[in-house]
Amino acid sequence: MGYAIHFGTDGWRGVIAEDYTYDNVRRVTQAFANYMNEQNHAGEWIVVGYDKRFASEGFAACTAEVLAGNGFKVYLTNAATPTPVIAYAILDKNAAGAINITASHNPPTDNGFKVRDHRGGAIDPKGLIEIEANIPDSVDDVKRITIQEGEQKGSIVRFDPAPAYSKHLLDLVDLESIKAAGLKIVVDSMWGNGAGWFSTLLGGGKTKVYEIHDTRHPLFPEMQRPEPIPPNIDVGLKTTVDTQSDVLLILDGDADRCGFGDENGVFINQLQAYGLLAYYLLEVRGERGPIVKTLSTTSMLEKLGKIYDVPVYQTGVGFKFVAPKMIETDAMIGGEESGGYAFRDNVPERDGILAGLYFLDMMIRLKRKPSELLNILFDKVGAHYYDRVDTTFKGDRKEKEKRILEARPTTIGGLKVVDLITTDGFKFIMEDGGWMLIRFSGTEPIMRVYCETTHQDRVKSILDDGLRIAGLK
Repeated sequence: MGYAIHFGTDGWRGVIAEDYTYDNVRRVTQAFANYMNEQNHAGEWIVVGYDKRFASEGFAACTAEVLAGNGFKVYLTNAATPTPVIAYAILDKNAAGAINITASHNPPTDNGFKVRDHRGGAIDPKGLIEIEANIPDSVDDVKRITIQEGEQKGSIVRFDPAPAYSKHLLDLVDLESIKAAGLKIVVDSMWGNGAGWFSTLLGGGKTKVYEIHDTRHPLFPEMQRPEPIPPNIDVGLKTTVDTQSDVLLILDGDADRCGFGDENGVFINQLQAYGLLAYYLLEVRGERGPIVKTLSTTSMLEKLGKIYDVPVYQTGVGFKFVAPKMIETDAMIGGEESGGYAFRDNVPERDGILAGLYFLDMMIRLKRKPSELLNILFDKVGAHYYDRVDTTFKGDRKEKEKRILEARPTTIGGLKVVDLITTDGFKFIMEDGGWMLIRFSGTEPIMRVYCETTHQDRVKSILDDGLRIAGLK
């Protein structure tokens, strides 16, 4: 029996050279090939891309070899490529799906394997279960040819997906107005795939883009991991103040997520960012349509939904839930607490580049600094405060889940508990409309405790109570 591989919230991730090995990548690729054959996509084109982590280009090449060995034709990106660009290439090339070698925001020790369908979105949970069930026990059951043979036969073709995606952006946002606005923008690409994109898209005008962490460095210096939340973004926030810039845009390692810092070097958290982007689409662009959110993100969206008379749908955590719901409802926007946002008229995939451009467009159209935009949002829905604690845990997960379920707290942070939702984790709803969520990560041995409340002075006590309920304090 080979190493047991399991798909989490967004594909498979593992520690390089321990469980994330060439042979295991080949086994998972064989499973994807089997699945695609079952879905009647035999012999079609599949896009393969990768990030800037250690050996990612090598893992992508071995992925292409297995796909070609199974009779598929492969478009292999010619360089490390942002996840949203890979997703758009599926549509541009009329491909049946994609495999993306990336561990996104995980620590530098890790790499990962994301799969996407013919629409450019995450494959739904049922499909992931089927792929996992197809993983052969031994690499001896994997079909493959060499990369050289594949290229010689024309079944593996290297290509540049950037031009098509860049042209597509012109249909979604007015880049010329951003170029002409005279903004000073700091971009922190976190040593990842987003490096150079904003400089290229917005160069040649009065707006100036200053990039940091824009080369390849698989150890991710000056941050714990390429995740756009504190303390990983502290250097970017300081740089924004030191350069007297107007805004900080932070892309995670594979550029599917975007974080924001204001002109004062203050982080705009992920829930605030989602509220602002939804407000921008509804108020500034006048769009209408459903909003899709995971249960771990902001209740400001429900308030905006009532104000603008649009439905809001809540899903489990991960784009394997968000993307199918967006497609089903023709949603205007979909997103999650981790800083990933997807938009209608684009692929149903998180897109940190487009999210950043929309944020800049909002600044220009409303003629406001980021801190002022947040005040506009709070004037509309009231102030909301959020924080999160991530803690590694040991022991049996089911025992810990049982403990949480049996706790039955009547108050959390001094606020009355009025409901408990167990769709994905344990979400306690409180009397002010706020919430506290305890959830196990789908990709790492981590338990997360989140909260959102209208009471700024109660954030710490809510999180402390959550840690106690989880048996972590």
